[in-house]
Amino acid sequence: MIVTATPDLVLDVLGAADPVTQRAATAKLDALKSSGADFAATMDAEVGKAAAVAADQSAAHLSEAQSSAVNGAPVRVIKAPASGEVYRKFEAFILQTFVETMLPKESEEVFGKGTAGGVWKSMLAEQLGNQLAKGKGIGIADRLAAAHPAAPNVADKAG
Repeated sequence: MIVTATPDLVLDVLGAADPVTQRAATAKLDALKSSGADFAATMDAEVGKAAAVAADQSAAHLSEAQSSAVNGAPVRVIKAPASGEVYRKFEAFILQTFVETMLPKESEEVFGKGTAGGVWKSMLAEQLGNQLAKGKGIGIADRLAAAHPAAPNVADKAG
């Protein structure tokens, strides 16, 4: 039996998704494709709708704000993570890349052979990068946070 990683992975993710959400997303994409509308203009319009709905609701219910979608299914507005967290995750990713290049290439007896060994090595590098970034890291997150201070109206832009 031949297994191709990319299509199988996509199908597994699609199969794990909520069927109602899957159909709603498919319907939205089909409607956008058939209308021939400009993608950027459509996205701007949806952001405007979500911002209007969020402004109408109280601050306590901001995360549960809903707007009508193409097929009438509700759309949940998700709060953006704190900017420091985004920079920390970016630093963790950079550190993961550094660690992965530093791990030995010939390590089949430790990690295993083939794809499985590569996956284990990648998982180890990811966890090491996350742990290194949790502390003070190497300063990437701090520098990015200092260079890009948080805007005062982040909640308005996220919705």
